[in-house]
Parts: sequence; structure tokens; C-alpha cells
Amino acid sequence: MDVVLRGVDEADWRRWRDLRLRMLEDTPLAFAETLETARHHDEAEWRFRVRRTREPGSSTVVAQAGERWVGTMSAFTHPQEGLFLVSVFVDPAHRGAGLADRLLAEVLRWARSRPGATRMTLHVHEDNPRAQGFYRRWGFRDTGVRVPYDLDPTQDEVEMRLEFADPGR
Repeated sequence: MDVVLRGVDEADWRRWRDLRLRMLEDTPLAFAETLETARHHDEAEWRFRVRRTREPGSSTVVAQAGERWVGTMSAFTHPQEGLFLVSVFVDPAHRGAGLADRLLAEVLRWARSRPGATRMTLHVHEDNPRAQGFYRRWGFRDTGVRVPYDLDPTQDEVEMRLEFADPGR
């Protein structure tokens, strides 16, 4: 099965919704909203969320196998953190085939091209060693900072950071 990487258009809102709901079903601790909350968004909210993936200072790429979306990765420019990596997901049926690597490579290509970009930061739930290991393979390092998890402040997320050897121009 061929998988292609592509950007997101507003007309894709239904596929975006379906992918986000699958993300929340599969990895509920990885995102800042619950599945129950997401299920109650109306069409206008989903269209708004898709439009946000295309705002200046952000990048979202999805992986598509046939008509089905099977992965996504996003990054945006955070006022304090600089480039921030979010919304990482690969459908369980496509894990282990290098798809997450392809998604991250595409987002990092975008990040490194940003003027003045010197690093990228992300937060990974402390109970997700699989994800932490994946990012370490790509050069992200634990900063030692722990951030309260949005949905349950009694839990923490690990802050990881990748410093760019050749800052963006």
C-alpha cells in the first residue's frame, strides 16, 4: 500500500475529524483534549481547526493511504518556545513501517527553513516511553523540565528539545 504525504485543505475537514477522533481513541494521554470533548465539535469547529493547520507559522502534514488518512504531524510557532511540535499520530496498522519518520522528516524540513529557527520543542507524556525513545532517535533531548499535563495537572509531560546545528535563514 502506497502512502503519500500531503498538506491539509479546509475541504478535508471530515477526514481531519475522523483522524483526530482515531488519535484520541488510540492515545488519549497524548493530546490536550478528550475524545468526549472532540466528539461534540460541530462542522464549523472542525472547519476552523483545519484552517488553523494552514496559518502562517504552522505546518501540518498528513499521510494518506488510498482515501484513508493514516498519520499526521504538526508544528507551530509558539510565542515563548519558538517552534513547537504537536499532534503526532500514526495509525496502529501503519506503525513500524517508517511512517512516523517520514512525517517528522517533513516537519523538520519545514522547521529548519524558518528564518531564525534555532530549535524545536515538544512535550511528551511521562508515561509514554515509546514516544520519548522515538524522539531521542531523532536527536531530541530531555531538558529536565516537567510540564503539567493539560487534562490532569497531577501528571507531567517531559519537555524535549532539538537544537538545530544550522539555524534557519
